[in-house]
Amino acid sequence: MQNDTQPSPGWHATTILMVKKGGKTVIGGDGQVSLGQTIIKGNAKKVRRLAKGEVIAGFAGATADAFTLFERLEAKLEQYPGQLMRACVELAKDWRTDRYLRRLEAMMLVADRNTGLVLSGTGDVLEPEGGIMGIGSGGMYALAAARALADTDFGAEEIVRRSMAIAGDICVYTNHSLVIESIES
Repeated sequence: MQNDTQPSPGWHATTILMVKKGGKTVIGGDGQVSLGQTIIKGNAKKVRRLAKGEVIAGFAGATADAFTLFERLEAKLEQYPGQLMRACVELAKDWRTDRYLRRLEAMMLVADRNTGLVLSGTGDVLEPEGGIMGIGSGGMYALAAARALADTDFGAEEIVRRSMAIAGDICVYTNHSLVIESIES
């Protein structure tokens, strides 16, 4: 018998990974979207370019929430051109204080030529230690794999590809359909 007080199964999915290495920043994301135990879509694009291609961003969380955040970040980047950190801090302030935004359930990894950041609805705007960060259902698997590969001769993109493959093999909410974007420093 199902307990009616339990929330209905939500949309789950995603592994997003950022690696900065050798003058290059790469963000990769898988394409799986799941509802409960069912895969709804296998090729969603969760990594995209913003600010006329100068910024790359990947999201984990509810799709509509993520699109709202992409739009808000794009507006902040227009307001503060070339200032990714400032735009992200301003977005985080809005995210924490706006009654509508406060309910959004998502996290983002964003990067430009100089900076890579993780943003959350709790107001976090963090620059990952060592330039590596993973978010989403399989984020910690990809993060662990990327940290293990960081000291190898592999470049940032190869580390992202291999780490995402490992996460896809472990996490049931992560698949092997990747979207990868990069920016040179």
